[in-house]
Amino acid sequence: MIATLFDFDGVLVDSEPIHLAAFNDVLQPWGRHIDAASYAERYLSMDDVGVFRAELGNSEQGLSEATLQNLVETKSARIMERLEAHVPAYDGAAELVVRRARLGTVGIVSGALGHEIAFALERMGVRRAVSFIVSAEATAISKPDPAPYLAALDELRRRNHSGTAVAIEDSLGGIASAKAAGLRCIAVAHTYALEELAASGADAVAADLASLSDAWIEACL
Repeated sequence: MIATLFDFDGVLVDSEPIHLAAFNDVLQPWGRHIDAASYAERYLSMDDVGVFRAELGNSEQGLSEATLQNLVETKSARIMERLEAHVPAYDGAAELVVRRARLGTVGIVSGALGHEIAFALERMGVRRAVSFIVSAEATAISKPDPAPYLAALDELRRRNHSGTAVAIEDSLGGIASAKAAGLRCIAVAHTYALEELAASGADAVAADLASLSDAWIEACL
């Protein structure tokens, strides 16, 4: 049995532009703005806490935990407003999740908040196909640290999964996280160029989700 561990934003849902817009909504009163290039280079694989700390300083420098939590909650509200209007799932995303669930356990490993992921999966009609979600709340450290994928591997062990597992990622930080956790990793070129993904340590790269046939995935393991 092969477990499939999907990143979420940028893999199943084209939501990184939504996250960037929501970050900038919240940062605007602070006089800060993240441009698209800086977001892709510095923040794409990080969770909300990591981004706000990097932009506004950690708690020792004046950003209290209460303020940080308020920033995260405000940003999440902006995300939910946008998702309620439209969940921009990539072509073939729902079909791929359902197909992989027929062949083994499917998990989500993401820096997004759990309720955001669950809402989008419900709208996509695949929530029941996903066995578990490792969201931003699940680990103290986000990607590119291996902690999220190590948590997913722990969950697979709790579920008595005895086969292999593969991560599906789109970001350089996500690939680094999966590889540091000892996983095989397939990258899809939704966010970065194929050449950049191939040079980043991914075990295989694909142009899009339509390229991820079950036979092709198994050949990469």
